[in-house]
Amino acid sequence: MDHESYNDDYIRTILRETKVIAMVGASSNWNRPSYFAMKYLQRKHFRVIPVNPRETGNEILREPVYGTLADVPEKIDMVDVFRNSEAAGAISDEAIAVGAKVLWMQLSVRNDAAAARAEAAGLKVVMNRCPKIEFGRLSREIGWMGINTGVISSKRCTTI
Repeated sequence: MDHESYNDDYIRTILRETKVIAMVGASSNWNRPSYFAMKYLQRKHFRVIPVNPRETGNEILREPVYGTLADVPEKIDMVDVFRNSEAAGAISDEAIAVGAKVLWMQLSVRNDAAAARAEAAGLKVVMNRCPKIEFGRLSREIGWMGINTGVISSKRCTTI
């Protein structure tokens, strides 16, 4: 699959078929991108389960936090990766092991080897995109202009 661009029907199908999202790297910090992405997706009727070993046993947005994907006690449709590209490799392997249907890597996250392993195992893969933004764009809540500029990122600004 060409991971430079995605057909809208491909993204739309993933979002329609997804009910449960495991968000790896979810943060309890209200001003982190994962927090407001999780909150938005919950409001759009997705069940979003936070996965973060540093937050295990706590709650984020009324959902219990799990340390690993294997700890999540229910079926996962999508694994949303809010970690760096290097970490996406191990997360891809975990997603395969738990039987997820989709591996979705957030903005600025790309790991072609992880994507190839996931696709070989039958998962659909999206890289360098945000399901929150894609849902909003495809439902016409937001326009595409201004979104794919590279300005919005899950990475911290290192220069001013």
